[in-house]
Amino acid sequence: MTDRLGAALAAIDRANAADPTAEDGQPAALLYGQRMTAELDRLFPDAGEVLRIAARGQHVERWLLPRAGFPAGKEGYLAWRREQGRRHAARVAGVMADAGYDAAACDRAGTLLRKEGIKRDAEVQALEDVICFVFLRWYFQPFAEGRSQDDLVEIVRKTARKMSAEGRARALAEFALPEPFAAAVRGD
Repeated sequence: MTDRLGAALAAIDRANAADPTAEDGQPAALLYGQRMTAELDRLFPDAGEVLRIAARGQHVERWLLPRAGFPAGKEGYLAWRREQGRRHAARVAGVMADAGYDAAACDRAGTLLRKEGIKRDAEVQALEDVICFVFLRWYFQPFAEGRSQDDLVEIVRKTARKMSAEGRARALAEFALPEPFAAAVRGD
């Protein structure tokens, strides 16, 4: 790991350590960033530094912009997500600049974090596959509580649509998904 990569990851971790929400005895955002890095290392061990930083910073300081500050419903949710992506990109670019990365690398991290070019840009797609794997591995079970099976199947279908064909195939191989969830991942 280069010095500047280590500095950038440490700065993101320091920011996320301030998350007031705890999960498994740690600040939730810090744990999420660590899970993103672990999944990226597993799925894409040859990932470059910018993708590594984007993965760690995917939810940097997410709690500072609560979902409740946006209108209810799909449009409000999408507006909140767009603003989170913009904020994460700006925050990570600042961290990277402080660590010694040039403007092109900072801009590239922003492209990844705003998900610009999903399905067309290999690194954006890799980040999205990692996000989906982290969701399925760590957050799907608690998210599922209190939701109907039909709603959950639709959520799995929407998650799978964001993934690459390789990511979907790997998810089917790694997760013991019962039908109809496996069918949703396959796109049946």
